[in-house]
Amino acid sequence: MVETNLTEVLAALADPVRLAIVRGLAEQTEAQACGTFSYLGVSPSTLSHHFKVLREAGVIETEPYGHQRLNTLARASLDAKYPGLLDSVLSASAVRA
Repeated sequence: MVETNLTEVLAALADPVRLAIVRGLAEQTEAQACGTFSYLGVSPSTLSHHFKVLREAGVIETEPYGHQRLNTLARASLDAKYPGLLDSVLSASAVRA
């Protein structure tokens, strides 16, 4: 996991688009390409920026796969460092959605 602090993680999760990305990744069992999230209605460059913020905060992990970058939720790392945080954020966002 990228070395971050709780403030960076919470700041990354505070944006509605990034939270939607995290929710989408949490619902999947397989890694997802960035383009999978085009339904969020933001430009590809904006989507790329959101993935970068999440990656730098240690919320997601990205692996190159050919010409794509596949993303997964860094659940194990987040749960180890901040137990219960991710589940709390996802539960709270599901209530608001």
